[in-house]
Amino acid sequence: MSDLPRRTFLLGSALNLMAADYRIIDPHVHVWKHDPAFPFAAGAHVPERDATPEMLLALMKANGVARTVIIQVIHYRYDNSYLAGVLKQYPGTFQGVARVDPLDPAAPDHLSRLTEQGFRGVRLSPSGNASGDWIRGPLMPPLWKRCAELKVPMTVLAPITRMPDVGALMEKLPELTLVIDHMADCPVDQPGELEKLVALKRYPNVFVKVSHTWSLSKQQFPWADSQQLVKRLYDTYGPRRLMWATDWPIVENTPGATYEKALRVIRDEMKFLNAEDKSWMLSKTIERVWPFPA
Repeated sequence: MSDLPRRTFLLGSALNLMAADYRIIDPHVHVWKHDPAFPFAAGAHVPERDATPEMLLALMKANGVARTVIIQVIHYRYDNSYLAGVLKQYPGTFQGVARVDPLDPAAPDHLSRLTEQGFRGVRLSPSGNASGDWIRGPLMPPLWKRCAELKVPMTVLAPITRMPDVGALMEKLPELTLVIDHMADCPVDQPGELEKLVALKRYPNVFVKVSHTWSLSKQQFPWADSQQLVKRLYDTYGPRRLMWATDWPIVENTPGATYEKALRVIRDEMKFLNAEDKSWMLSKTIERVWPFPA
C-alpha cells in the first residue's frame, strides 16, 4: 500500500471509529525502555528496540484507540516500577496489570500493595511443561483468593493444555474475574484442543482475549484459519465475554502483522461479527473488566 492510499485508509478508519457510540480500548500491550534507572531482570532477553508509551500513544492516535491496558512485560520480571511510572505519567489513559512471583508465599501481600499503587490485576504465566506445575501447587489458592477479595482481574497466559488446571482454581472461586490471554494459544491445526478453553465458559466471570490470530495462523492476513478459533469462541462465549487485543509490540514480530492489522481483523475481516458484537469486543467487554474514567 503506497503512502497516500494508506493515509487515506487510516483516516477513514479513524473517522469510522469516531462515529461509533463507543471508544476503542486495547486490553493488552507491553512497554519497556532501555534505561539504567529501570534495569531489566537478570537473564532477560530484551530486544534492542524500545517500546515506549509515547510510541504506543502515536499508534493509538493513528488508529482511533482511546485507552489501553498495559501488561507488565516479562523483561522486568516482578519489578513493576517502570510500569508504575508510566501509569503515573499518563493517568486515565492507561491501566496496568502487574506481575508477582508465583513461587513467593508473600505474593498475595505484594498484589495488595500493587493494587494500592494503582495497578488493576495481576498476570501469571505458567508454562506447559513441568516448570509450570506451580499452577497446581499450594501457593495458588491464597493468591487467587486475594485477587477475588481485591476485586481485580486475574489474567493468565498459559497454553491450552493448562486450561483444566485453571478450571480447578476457578471451581473454588467462581466470583473471581479471570481473563485468558490469546485464546490460550490453541494451535490452529488442533482445533479440538480449544474445547479445554470452551469448558471454562461455565464460569460466568471468565473472559477471553481473541488476540494472536496473527501468530497462531499459518496463512497471510486476514488469518482465516485462526479466525475459525475465534468463531468457535464467539459461538460459545458470545461477544460480551470476548475482547480483542493487539499485543503490541509483540505483534510486530510476525511478518506481515501490525498494530493496525490486529485491529482491522476484528473490525473489518471477521464477517460473522455484526456491529453490536464489535461494540462489545472492541470496547464494552473490556470496560466490564477494566473500567476507565469517562
